[in-house]
Amino acid sequence: MLTRFLNLTVSMHTFMLLQAAPAQPSDWVLFFGHFHPLIVHLPIGFLLIAGLLEIDRLTRRQSVNAHTITLILFWAAVSATLASIFGYLLSLGGGYEEETLNNHMWQGIGVAVFSWIAWAVKSERFRHKIRIGSLLYYPALAVSLVCLLAAGHLGGSLTHGSDYLTQYTPEPFRTLAGIPPREETIEDIKPITDVNQALVYEQIVHPILKTRCIQCHNPSKSKADLRLDTPAMIRKGSEDGPVIVAGNTAQSKMLKVCLLPEEDDHHMPPKGKPQLTENQVALLTWWISQGAPFDKKVAELKVTDPVKPALAALGTGSAETGAGTVASGPAPESPVLTMKLPVPDPKAVEELKKTGLLVLPLAKEQNQLEVSAVNARSFGDAQAALLPKLSNQIVWLKLGDTEVSDATLAQVARLKNLQKLHLEQTKVTDGGLKNLKALPYLEYLNLYGTEVTDTGLKELAGMKALKTVYLWQTKVTETGVADLKKALPGLEVNMGLGELSIAEFTKAAPTGTEAEPEKVKK
Repeated sequence: MLTRFLNLTVSMHTFMLLQAAPAQPSDWVLFFGHFHPLIVHLPIGFLLIAGLLEIDRLTRRQSVNAHTITLILFWAAVSATLASIFGYLLSLGGGYEEETLNNHMWQGIGVAVFSWIAWAVKSERFRHKIRIGSLLYYPALAVSLVCLLAAGHLGGSLTHGSDYLTQYTPEPFRTLAGIPPREETIEDIKPITDVNQALVYEQIVHPILKTRCIQCHNPSKSKADLRLDTPAMIRKGSEDGPVIVAGNTAQSKMLKVCLLPEEDDHHMPPKGKPQLTENQVALLTWWISQGAPFDKKVAELKVTDPVKPALAALGTGSAETGAGTVASGPAPESPVLTMKLPVPDPKAVEELKKTGLLVLPLAKEQNQLEVSAVNARSFGDAQAALLPKLSNQIVWLKLGDTEVSDATLAQVARLKNLQKLHLEQTKVTDGGLKNLKALPYLEYLNLYGTEVTDTGLKELAGMKALKTVYLWQTKVTETGVADLKKALPGLEVNMGLGELSIAEFTKAAPTGTEAEPEKVKK
């Protein structure tokens, strides 16, 4: 009976391997295939428990009920078989590196086959019928565990990339193991200090693709035979042809799928994955409309008005202006950028750095500081109490995408020389904005993606120094913005890119035309 069952299992897998994967597997196939990540954890647990019980029995001479281990091995074999079948169905969706996938599949089959052998020779029902059963048991159990570890490693490689286990190996172990130097991650990329001199693909486009697209379009996993990890692969396109048409956004599939409704099956990134922001859509659209260059700087391309806010938001700014510099906030003629300030307390600077904040001087021989949380996304209200220790020196403060809330703004209010403040994508609400009225030099305020409403805008109406406010994806209305502009006639309010702006942005740009490059301004 066991022999017939094993033959049936192997024949079934062999049949599946010989079949050509359908171009578009049915919904039923993919439905069951998506159970693979769930089922695959069961044989891992069952086999590890069986192995540990056997080790305990051998080393400590503990009496473990044989029926218990037999039962565990039975369910390990059943779940391993189901995981293999569902894994095959999942693979029909395509997009996986073929050699790695085949090795992973055979190792999974090995787990199932040797689990059945171990169960059979341990089982009271079959072990007396197998002449050398006692000799097979431990080797079969050991082989199933080895196959399990190998299959798990390759499964992780298929899902997360071939360097998933070794990506963060520290030195000197990296050198001793012969592992190549670690590639720069998005977290390692330094903030852009001068947007106009930034390489458009390397410093702007590639980081967007890396955080939103490359997880599914890389050497190990290339959905639709598309890779987006290198310029050559981007130019090559997918199995259906090119994904970008230089100078023509309307015909560029990479952009079109991003603009589909999120519920659409062809929308990218898929629903449930981190989505592209409006700024990222604007930057990709602009890059393609300018010919999708891989070797040009921002200053060498035509910078249109709709993309200026998105580009300006990338920069850390500069204390010195001139041709080619980006004023991501207010103009630098503010008095706080030239006034004499006391030397910052080194101990206070170190305390801030320990929280993960970047603390940088704006210019040589000056004590004005920029404090940025670009590498400290977990920065919150508790650590904000350290900010007033540099109340004179902090003039630019970037707390976007952190955990700060209204409580932090009570500390920010003590930074009497603050000129530029980033609070985008934070928990700040109307209640916290009243604290900002204590900042006489504040000229730039970014509230993108917060819960601020028209009520909060009323708190800003008395801030005569305010020049630029970013309010897209907030809860403010056109009426509230109009009232704020009445109170502050010279104020620039940026509401971001709406649907109409994006639609206008994606119109095909004329090909074969050149325009004088324009510098990015505030």
